[in-house]
Amino acid sequence: MRIFSAEQLYEADKATVKKNQITSEELMEHAGTQVFNWLHKRLNNAPVPIRIFCGIGNNGGDGLVLGRFLLEHGYTVLIYVVNCSDKRSQNFLHNYQKIKAITNNGRFLMKGEADFPEINDDDIIVDAIFGIGLNRCPEGWVKKLIQYLNESNAYKLAIDIPSGLFSNSPITDPDAVLKADHTLTFQAPKLAFFLPETAPFATNFDVLDIGLDEEFLHNTEPLAQLISKAEAQHFYKPREKFGYKNTYGHALIIAGSYGKIGAAVLSTTAAFRIGAGMLTAFIPKCGYTILQTAIPEAMVITDEEEKFISDITLDFEPSAIGVGMGIGKNKETVKALEKLFKNNRAPFVIDADALNNISENKDLLKLLPKNSILTPHPGELKRLIDKWKNDYDKLEKVKKFSNKHEVVVVIKGAYSAIVFGDQLYINTSGNPGMATAGSGDALSGVLTGLLSQGYDPLLASVFGVYMHGRAGDIAAGQMGYEAVMSGDIVENLSEAYLDLFQNEDANEAPTEPEEKK
Repeated sequence: MRIFSAEQLYEADKATVKKNQITSEELMEHAGTQVFNWLHKRLNNAPVPIRIFCGIGNNGGDGLVLGRFLLEHGYTVLIYVVNCSDKRSQNFLHNYQKIKAITNNGRFLMKGEADFPEINDDDIIVDAIFGIGLNRCPEGWVKKLIQYLNESNAYKLAIDIPSGLFSNSPITDPDAVLKADHTLTFQAPKLAFFLPETAPFATNFDVLDIGLDEEFLHNTEPLAQLISKAEAQHFYKPREKFGYKNTYGHALIIAGSYGKIGAAVLSTTAAFRIGAGMLTAFIPKCGYTILQTAIPEAMVITDEEEKFISDITLDFEPSAIGVGMGIGKNKETVKALEKLFKNNRAPFVIDADALNNISENKDLLKLLPKNSILTPHPGELKRLIDKWKNDYDKLEKVKKFSNKHEVVVVIKGAYSAIVFGDQLYINTSGNPGMATAGSGDALSGVLTGLLSQGYDPLLASVFGVYMHGRAGDIAAGQMGYEAVMSGDIVENLSEAYLDLFQNEDANEAPTEPEEKK
């Protein structure tokens, strides 16, 4: 699924109206119908008061269309017009006249705080105040209205986007944004739904297809692409019938130091679980017995040093290299990294202390092999690219870093983002249970294992992040968020593969009511 900017969606509206020879009012009617269908299917004429707060732009027009359909189907509806400006869109005025024709009750013009209605906990609030066209934070009594609605325990349903939230730019006043329980967004999800600072305002959402021109959208370069099961299925490379271990590469994991050999165990196991044909772990001497015991399938090379890695000497050419997990920041380890980058052209996954060493020794940046995959958590990322003003500034800084050094950057977290040049991919798998020690080590092993099988770096990143997250979802489904350990993620990579082509075990949704003519 693709994510578009507000400007691109407005252009899609225009293209749809022109191509289909319909009016913008007819397009709004269709959008309002989709919202009504979604809500009607779930409420089934339940006697619950529905309070619709409509702005005076097109988002308010969507709310009026919904209100009209709900009234025609016998719902208890109260409509409030948030009269915040002298400017009204033609689509709003058109639908305001339509709703006046069927009822004079339940309409209330709001001009200030004195007009705020009493709201009960069992009401449903529909937010249709501001849409994606908003270009500045709500102020004055309108801001206070949003705060008043946020304080209510009533269920809050936002149309297209929660009021006060910008589609693809940072917010400057979080207190002026509605916190929606659910958002029904039109045609495509918005970038704001996936970024740490803005996602909490739209924690749950459904995408409603309102019929925007598919050809126009297909030919429009998106802001980002969402990665879910459907996309991951296309990325998967099936195993060859007559393949053998060499077919799937010889991966090298360089990891561990005294007290952190577990990082090497986790990443090595993950590389095997994701499908690497062979694997060698390069570790300090203190980890030899641990590795040979924990993972008998792996070959082991030990450094001359007992407790840390000091010099990486290889007698084979690896298909892919994963480095950094738990290696520490010893001066000799930094020199070993420099030698490794200079002497090896295999595709790299660079994580953890390797990233920290690069941040503290900027000369290593010049040696970064092209197309390497960097997997920083927020702290490591900040050390690499410096501080950012907001999430959008962060993405721009990462894009510049990726372009300059020709590397893939995986920004780890909820909705992990994969950046390659100006391309942005947002992962949808994963859960809070994965916020546990070693989860990143497991991801590095997954990515290294995929590289060793011949996946190109961008594809390995996008597919690997999805599979890692899906394994975490399966683990959390078995034991709950709090109990998930990184080893559980690794063990469930096999289940993630099985799940990839499994039919969804869910009841079919009931047929939606037909669109009103």
